[in-house]
Amino acid sequence: MLNFKSIQAISIDLDDTLWPVWPAIERAEIALDNWLREHAPATAVLFADTNERAAMREHINRSRPELTHNLSAQRRETIRLALERSAENTALAEPAFDIFFAGRNRVDLFADALPALVFLAARYPVVALSNGNADIERIGLGQYFHASISAQQFGVAKPDARIFHAAAEAAGVDAARVLHIGDDALMDVLGALDCGMQTVWVNREGKDWVHAQQPHLSVVELNALCVLMAAA
Repeated sequence: MLNFKSIQAISIDLDDTLWPVWPAIERAEIALDNWLREHAPATAVLFADTNERAAMREHINRSRPELTHNLSAQRRETIRLALERSAENTALAEPAFDIFFAGRNRVDLFADALPALVFLAARYPVVALSNGNADIERIGLGQYFHASISAQQFGVAKPDARIFHAAAEAAGVDAARVLHIGDDALMDVLGALDCGMQTVWVNREGKDWVHAQQPHLSVVELNALCVLMAAA
């Protein structure tokens, strides 16, 4: 059970916790494909080949290990490599990525997400903690967050303890005073538990919990957490 009295800050995952990520990624991919067809047609053909695209991403992962946690840089460099292999202008990698990134940040919030953020932000410093590359300012949610920490900025990803401790530091509290909220059992819940944080598992799909360590609370929607907090 949650110890509500000890909570002094919130850290919260973004993708698949506040919005479904894959619809946004799919729209972004379509926007990128349309842009490439107009500005770099040979690259568009190469990029449309899923095997070729996967091979290029693997090449970037092997040749640029420093980009392991930087999804934006990985995407940008994969586009640049495709342009190079297609004998087209590699300078187009930047505007092409901008098209993708704009689409990636056009998300459809879960119905409970915004009311929950309003509720939480009125009571605690809230820190976004993500392995992805979503931009809360571009999405229009920046006002609800005290800070935002991503793996690509910090250099390590969840479930590494260091990024959880960075979130606690950003909120100005000890890790034991942070409640971490997220959808991923390993990355969010177990990672936060190992740091001494309290945890809420956002289990929208009703999955079974299969790990020995347990979250302090499991919810299908965030409003259930807010109701409990309001009553505490």
